[in-house]
Amino acid sequence: MRTKERFAHVLAYFEQTMDDTETELHYSNPFELVVAVVLSAQCTDKRINQVTPRLFADFPTPEAMAATTPEVIYSYIRSVSYPNNKAKHLVGLAQALCEKFNGEVPSTLEELTQLPGVGRKTANVVQAVAFGKAALAVDTHVFRVSHRLKLVPDSCTTPYSVEMALKKYIPEARVAASHYHLLLHGRYTCTARSPHCQQCGLRDVCPSADAFNRPKIPATKAVKAKRNTSKEA
Repeated sequence: MRTKERFAHVLAYFEQTMDDTETELHYSNPFELVVAVVLSAQCTDKRINQVTPRLFADFPTPEAMAATTPEVIYSYIRSVSYPNNKAKHLVGLAQALCEKFNGEVPSTLEELTQLPGVGRKTANVVQAVAFGKAALAVDTHVFRVSHRLKLVPDSCTTPYSVEMALKKYIPEARVAASHYHLLLHGRYTCTARSPHCQQCGLRDVCPSADAFNRPKIPATKAVKAKRNTSKEA
């Protein structure tokens, strides 16, 4: 199957089986979204959704968050991963929004990445979700699924190279949705360990499916087989 055909098949499957989900994070405006995405790094969306209601209630605007301290923010987010660093990022992010952007979340990659704690992945999520742009964030799920389905070549070893390779074949109008389709497929079906290949509608075209469905040889038998092979050689 050629790359173009593979993309067409995969995208059609996602369109038929998934809604155009934007994000599983809860938010009501661009400021809440960027805060939630910063918090979600190496943490589950479920955990972030448990933390943010109280945080957003007490700090609903960049101005309110900019006026507090990392120590105060830490008390709200202590249960997430890396709370110390994230508390510093959030206060710095809020201050930068007030000082550079009049308290408004910017819409461009160049401006978003000027904010503390906001890298290319976070900026792409905000661009796609808050502003409807054709931005594709590559997280660990998107990276893994793209390689397993052979949507990108093995030479794509960085999130940026995967992003560029995917965007070559995904129609601009489907870029933002495709990020979440790939992400959710990786989160719930094509998991890092023990992917659920038998329940996957893409298993027939997935070059990686056979590798995960081979019968496992018990360790003792595997060692004996290796020894026998060595003797025969």
